[in-house]
Amino acid sequence: MRFDSDRADFPFQTTRWSLVLSVQDLENSEARDALAELCNTYWRPIYGFLRRRKYSHHDAQDLTQSFFVSLLHNESIQQADQTRGRFRSYLLGALTKFLANEWDRQHAQKRGGHLEIHSLDAEDAEKFLAQLPADLPAETIYEVSWADTTVKNALKKLRDKASARGRTGLFDALQVHLTGDESSQEQTAKTLGLPVNAVHTLVHRLRRAYRDALRDEIAETVTTSTDIDEELRYLRQVLEGARSRD
Repeated sequence: MRFDSDRADFPFQTTRWSLVLSVQDLENSEARDALAELCNTYWRPIYGFLRRRKYSHHDAQDLTQSFFVSLLHNESIQQADQTRGRFRSYLLGALTKFLANEWDRQHAQKRGGHLEIHSLDAEDAEKFLAQLPADLPAETIYEVSWADTTVKNALKKLRDKASARGRTGLFDALQVHLTGDESSQEQTAKTLGLPVNAVHTLVHRLRRAYRDALRDEIAETVTTSTDIDEELRYLRQVLEGARSRD
């Protein structure tokens, strides 16, 4: 099985976030769909931020939904700086303002019937939060959850591609080596009944496909190709910091 990326190195294209920024009317279906996809991706980071701010489980869920709905009625999206726009940074600032303004949640929900946020499993989100140090500030929870969600989304897309080719078992066996651990590749080869050199090659290809998948995930939340590399460096920094606290 090949794990090479399916994409070529095309010039930087329109992304979900750049589309939202470029459309002045969020009644535009493409812009609304793009914003909904971004909001679905950032459900857990926002939820984690609110939980660390001492909101109850149910209040955090309600506030997360209401906050995303409020974005559709917030003209500041069109006023965001398109030359330095990163959805991750914009969203946290917008959330802070949303909480400070004491938004009427019931009113927001009534006005927001056109936006569907497919919430993550709250139980899964709570398990993730329970693994983090209790003294982490809410802003750090947001960043760590963002990084973890980005990685999981990239891995899910790779696994879905493998599944479509009938190679889910192979992907699951090789996934452990994405962290750079070389020590157990010989055991993986024995498990799969493959030569060690073949496993080395498969792992190399999977790592390259994983890097591309991460880039694709990040690309949807920024407006320039330069921002992709900066966000990837920041993601690695956040993940390394999280591991050092384990």
